[in-house]
Amino acid sequence: MIELMARTSHSNLSAAHATLPDAKRWHAVQTRDRGADGAFVYAVRSTGIYCRPSCASRKPRREQVEFFSLPEAAEQRGFRACLRCRPRLARLRDPRAAVVARVCREIEAQIDADGGKIGDGDGREMRMTLGTLSSAAGISAHQLERAFRSVMGISPRQYADARRMRRLKSQLRKGDDVTTALYDAGFGSSSRLYERAPAHLGMTPATYRQGGAGMRIHYTIVSSPLGRLLVGATDRGISALYLGKDDGPLESSLRQEYPRAQIQRDRNGLEGWVGKILEHLRGREPNLDLPTDVQATAFQRRVWEELRKIPYGTTRTYSQVARAIGKPTAIRAVARACATNPVSVVVPCHRVVREDGNLAGYRWGLERKQALLEHESAGRGEKQQRKAVK
Repeated sequence: MIELMARTSHSNLSAAHATLPDAKRWHAVQTRDRGADGAFVYAVRSTGIYCRPSCASRKPRREQVEFFSLPEAAEQRGFRACLRCRPRLARLRDPRAAVVARVCREIEAQIDADGGKIGDGDGREMRMTLGTLSSAAGISAHQLERAFRSVMGISPRQYADARRMRRLKSQLRKGDDVTTALYDAGFGSSSRLYERAPAHLGMTPATYRQGGAGMRIHYTIVSSPLGRLLVGATDRGISALYLGKDDGPLESSLRQEYPRAQIQRDRNGLEGWVGKILEHLRGREPNLDLPTDVQATAFQRRVWEELRKIPYGTTRTYSQVARAIGKPTAIRAVARACATNPVSVVVPCHRVVREDGNLAGYRWGLERKQALLEHESAGRGEKQQRKAVK
């Protein structure tokens, strides 16, 4: 890693990464240009697989293709490496991308080895940190953070958290008991795991270990003002509400989360609930009061119940929500509960903003959060005008 950095100036790391336009990337895929290998990878939504530009596999349709600077970025989005062209073995062209890739693989190696702990040479152990990673890379923590976010779209810590959760899922599917899987994935305590697991696993870890066995989930996918909308539900209520661009990834995500559940597409059975959600998104159903069937910690449930009390067309800050549930110092925990909400729109986490009014992270993208808030604000204003006229 240090030798690699010796060939790459710090100014190059902080400079804007000049990437090929998507049109040129697509041309490279169509012509199977070997010269483009290592510059990017392309992923096919319908198959869930990513490849080198020169891959000899069947050419995909353009609308099914996404481009990524790194194999790790594609995997972070849930795509699998092609076994034919083995894209992870391509030599990366961009020095900054190469550094980020090396750090990604260091994170993966540490988590696979012992859950993300690094020995300090004296027999003690310390958690993997941005400082230890940047030191190994030969750059500053700030440079690594900036390069990582630029190439991957997330921070090194978020990447490590995602890898731990992926390892946890793998261990549970293999049949490990929850305690063993918990510590093997690097979670320091069961409380931390159970706080985060319901949103990431769709159920408690003990239930996930069974792969959703015994569950019957019906789902449907329709077009909405926010893109494609997947609604999944049990007989008790809505348990999944996904937003995206294409049906394939939405369906794949649902089946990956519940590998042993009985999952069936139902185009008509959920019409009542879906109809109300669509009317809400169009501004015709301000009060969306639908049943949910979601696994949650007691804290998450309290936060989500408070979110459902926020009036249509208004917002609250994270600190206001924390005070409302009697936990004024739990602002970050409230933010995490909002971020892990699996049934957004029904539980309106988009109505929570920062103290300065700026939008924080949103599971389905800040553009959708902005659109929801603007639409609700306009609808509320029109309703107040009608009342004033009367």
